[in-house]
Amino acid sequence: MQGIQGFSPETFEQVHQSGEQVTSVRLNPAKTGRVLPPEFVSQADAIPWTRLGYYLSQRPSFTFDPFFHAGNYYVQEASSMFLEQAMIQLTQETEPVKVLDLCASPGGKSTHLQSLLPAGSLLVSNEVIRSRAAVLRDNIVKWGAEQVVVTNNDPKDFSVLESFFDVLVVDAPCSGSGLFRRDPKAIGEWSLNNVQLCSQRQQRILADCWPALKENGLLIFSTCSYSREEDEEIMDWLQQELDAENCPLKINEQWGIQETASPGGNLGYRFWPDKVKGEGFFLACFRKRNGEDPGHIKPKKQPERATRVEKEYVNRWMDTSGKELIKYQQTVYAWPEDQFHDFSVLLEKMKVVYSGVKSGELMRDKLVPDHALAMSGLVLAAVKRIDLTEADAIRYLQRKDIRLEGVPTGWALACFTEKPLGWMNILPGRINNYYPKELRILRDI
Repeated sequence: MQGIQGFSPETFEQVHQSGEQVTSVRLNPAKTGRVLPPEFVSQADAIPWTRLGYYLSQRPSFTFDPFFHAGNYYVQEASSMFLEQAMIQLTQETEPVKVLDLCASPGGKSTHLQSLLPAGSLLVSNEVIRSRAAVLRDNIVKWGAEQVVVTNNDPKDFSVLESFFDVLVVDAPCSGSGLFRRDPKAIGEWSLNNVQLCSQRQQRILADCWPALKENGLLIFSTCSYSREEDEEIMDWLQQELDAENCPLKINEQWGIQETASPGGNLGYRFWPDKVKGEGFFLACFRKRNGEDPGHIKPKKQPERATRVEKEYVNRWMDTSGKELIKYQQTVYAWPEDQFHDFSVLLEKMKVVYSGVKSGELMRDKLVPDHALAMSGLVLAAVKRIDLTEADAIRYLQRKDIRLEGVPTGWALACFTEKPLGWMNILPGRINNYYPKELRILRDI
C-alpha cells in the first residue's frame, strides 16, 4: 500500500491495533418511517453520507431484538453505505430504473437499493453461490419490498439480457484487506497471489455482465480491498477494455473520504479506517459509452396466472390492487402489475430463487399465508393482529410455546409494538407457531 493516496502507515497500524470496533445500522424507511428503534435513540449518531444510517456507541444483542427480525433495520458496515451517494448523484431520483446487484449476498446493498429506488423500479439481486442466494432471499423477504427478483446465476448468464439494465452494481469478490480490523480471519486468508486472482476474477465478472448494461447506463464498482490491483488498476482496465467513462462524485471534506486517481486519471474513493468511522472500502462509478439497441425481449410463454376463485382466496389476506397473481404449482406470488413483462422475462431467462411477494400456498379451497406476506406490508387491515410482550416475542422467534389469554381463535399476525414478526394460528388450547424454522433464534437469551 506504500504510495497509495491517503495511506498513513502509523495511524493505519494504530487503528488496527486499538481493538476498536464500529457498529452501524441502516433503517428501513418502509417500516420505520426513519425512526430509530427505542433502544438505539440515546446512543446513535448519523452517518454523514447516507440519510438512513446510524453509528451505535455500543453493539447490542441484535439476535434478541424483535425489531431486527421485523426488518426495521439492517446491520451494515458504514463505509459501504456510500453507495447511496452514487445513486442520488448519478441517477434521477424520480425516474424508474432497472438495477442489477450482481454480487448481492447477504443483502446489504440490495436492501439499501430497495429503500432508494423510485416507484416503478425493478431490482434484480443475484448471488452465484446457491447457499448464499438463500441467505440473500431471506434478507430481501425480511426487508419487505415487492419489486425485487432474486436470482442464482453466473455473471455471464446475464449477457442474454442485452442492454436490459440502467444500473449495474458490482460489489466484487476481493482479497478482503479492508476487513482486517473487523474480521481477523481475513488476515490469514490474504496473500499477494490472492490479490492477483481476485483482480483477474473481477475483470472476468465485469466483462461477462457488461452486455446487460444499457448505453449510458451506470456501473457502480466497489471492493473491500486496499490493493491497487483491485481498485485503481480495475478503473483503468474498465476505461481501456470496455470504453467506460469515469464519473466523479462530490464528497464533503469533513467526511474523511480520500479521492484517489489512477495512472489513467480515473477517480475513485477510498475509505481508510484511520480517517473515517468505518472499515476499508473502495468505490468508483462509470458510464457505458456504447451499447446495443435494447430491443424488446419477449418470453416464449407466459407464467400461469391464478384463477378467479384462487384470487378470491388471496384477496381475503392481502391488498392485491396493482398486482398480478402468479402460480407455481400451488404457490402464489404477487408481482407488480406494471412489471409483469420484465418479471416474466427474468423467470424464463434466469435461475429465479424468489420474486415479488410470496403470498402463500393453496390448500383445500383456502390460502395458507406465507411468512413473506407477513413481512410485506400488504396484509389487509382486517386481518387479526396480536401484539406480544417482548418476552413472548422472543419466545415466538425461538418457535417456543407461548400462551395468550382471552384471544379469539384463528390466524393472526404476531406483532411486537405493531411491527409484524410472522404468522400464528390460534387453536383451542394451543397456538401453532408458523415462524420459519430456518430463521428461528437457536440460542437462549
